[in-house]
Amino acid sequence: MQVTSFSFLFFVLIIAALCYCLPRKFRYILLLLASIGFYVSLDVIGCIVLLVSILTTYAAGLMLDKNTGKPAVEDSDNADNKRSAGGTDNIIFAGCIILNIAILAAFKYLGFFFGREDSAISIVAPIGISFYILKAVSYLIDVKRGTIRAERNIAKYALYVSFFTQIVSGPIDRAGNLIPQFNYPVTVDLDRLRDGFMQMLWGYFMKLVLADRLAIFVKNVYDNPAAGTITFIATLFYTFEIYCDFAGYSHIVIGASRILGIDICNNFDAPYLSGSIAEFWRRWHISLSSWLKDYVYIPLGGNRKGVWRKYLNILIVFAVSGLWHGTGWTFLVWGILHGLYQVIGYLLEPSRNFFVNIFKIDRKSFAHRLFKTVCTFLLVNLAWVFFRADSVMNAIDIIVKSLSFTPWVLTNGELFKHGLDEANMLLMTVGLVIVFITDLMNNQGTVIRDKIARQSWWLRWLVMIAAIMVIVVCGIWGPGYDASSFIYQQF
Repeated sequence: MQVTSFSFLFFVLIIAALCYCLPRKFRYILLLLASIGFYVSLDVIGCIVLLVSILTTYAAGLMLDKNTGKPAVEDSDNADNKRSAGGTDNIIFAGCIILNIAILAAFKYLGFFFGREDSAISIVAPIGISFYILKAVSYLIDVKRGTIRAERNIAKYALYVSFFTQIVSGPIDRAGNLIPQFNYPVTVDLDRLRDGFMQMLWGYFMKLVLADRLAIFVKNVYDNPAAGTITFIATLFYTFEIYCDFAGYSHIVIGASRILGIDICNNFDAPYLSGSIAEFWRRWHISLSSWLKDYVYIPLGGNRKGVWRKYLNILIVFAVSGLWHGTGWTFLVWGILHGLYQVIGYLLEPSRNFFVNIFKIDRKSFAHRLFKTVCTFLLVNLAWVFFRADSVMNAIDIIVKSLSFTPWVLTNGELFKHGLDEANMLLMTVGLVIVFITDLMNNQGTVIRDKIARQSWWLRWLVMIAAIMVIVVCGIWGPGYDASSFIYQQF
């Protein structure tokens, strides 16, 4: 059962109807059974790895919470016992973290570290392992820090790690947000049902109508890049493809969760409208960015140990981000490139401020903000070439060829010889304009779903029916279509 399939939509609606019939305090049991069934339908063997991660972090969390929750002691013997317990806690904590990270590394990175990026062992990595391992690890770290108390109910904890709307490709939510909602989920009324369904429709539109259509053109050009503007256009299309693909998935599962009475974290906030790389990472894959900040960057020292240590920490974090995404050198280069963007940005800040003062540039002016947004977008676009290419040399070849300026391909018909004819190209262009306008409005605090919800009932239904028709008629279906081909699912 794939997230883009009709069976997933029906599955969510059936579970929501059953949840409505159950007392709230028992709904987590149904959600756990649904999550188990969903994951089994995707990866039966992978359930073993998932179970190991759940049991080890659950048990370690209980042991850590048992010791940290003890009352303060006064005599020296009890103080010694407390120090001993603290040492035991550290062993339990480190052992469990190492075990779970080792599981992730064994399935994803053995081939990379031994010089074989095509290692067979990386092919059989359980679905969603990169996402649910991070959820389990963050839970254990939060328990160790005392941010949250360990969850005693193993079913609720298992649901947190394996919640079916998140397990394939996130968002990577925190236990402090999800588990309390499992204890007492919100009752779904008509407004919440409508809002969740409309968000799912928006996700289906981004994925099926736009991302999968863009993927046709991108694959055609990247498989055989030629010098000229067509290759540059393909790099732009991939930048939009990965956004529509991953943001589309996130909208689908966030909407599905709302229908089930659960609010999960947002994962995207108009990232391509960012004015800097640092801002881009506050808007792109927000759940991963915040995870890396809280559990990697800050423990490394963050910006508390001097400027150069801060720069090193940034590079380490983005190298980790690159390796998390994939095992090839291209992903590592992509991650380090984003780290270098930020470090160079900090180093050039005095120079930028100097020129701003000399030329009396208004930082709040539209022209200045547009300039920063375009520069940021082009830097992000450059990095995505490494993310998509088969090898570092292939990425460099594509970048070099994309610099050849051949504008006549826009008028001589060459643009329509790469898998998309005039009609499909027009549809895709209109769709991207709609996405841009939607992001622009969201960036200004206007949520289109809320605007639609305040309209008359007949207009709301007309919009939803029209959206369904566009998705069904214009979505990429038919022979060769792979409903499981979310880009981030492979990670």
